Amino acid sequence: MPELLKSRVESCFQQAEAFFKRSFARPQVSFKLRGQKAGVAHLHENLLRFNPQLYRENSEDFLRQTVPHEVAHLVAHQLFGDRIAPHGEEWQLIMRGVYELPPNRCHTYEVKRRRVTRYIYKCPCADSDFPFSAQRHKLVHQGRRYLCRRCRHTLVFTGETRVE
Repeated sequence: MPELLKSRVESCFQQAEAFFKRSFARPQVSFKLRGQKAGVAHLHENLLRFNPQLYRENSEDFLRQTVPHEVAHLVAHQLFGDRIAPHGEEWQLIMRGVYELPPNRCHTYEVKRRRVTRYIYKCPCADSDFPFSAQRHKLVHQGRRYLCRRCRHTLVFTGETRVE
């Protein structure tokens, strides 16, 4: 894991401690996040997970905005408890007051979408097809049935796939 990211997490906690004049439990930091999210704060596990691909491609903004964003979730949870909204006023207060950053809910990093295979299902009553994910297709093979919303017949695999 990049030392720069770890030290940024630590500096964010130090900023929060100076601002609130109290200490905060340090989280475990993981670099095992994939997909579209840049970071995730697991409040009850006191865990931060970051996306290594998005960090590599956007390291400057990632350190400036994403790391404090996720740390602010843990700080807000430690200060205010479970009953706050994830991006509510308490979190926004920390983003603005402690880190002097805009409380942006989402990143704007370009995410390369991976290609996925869709399994094509049909119903006798419909001209349109129903593309299933690999996970849903597997559930059908395990005995799960999916019904057409219009006529309630079981959707049937056509044998066709397409890559998106």
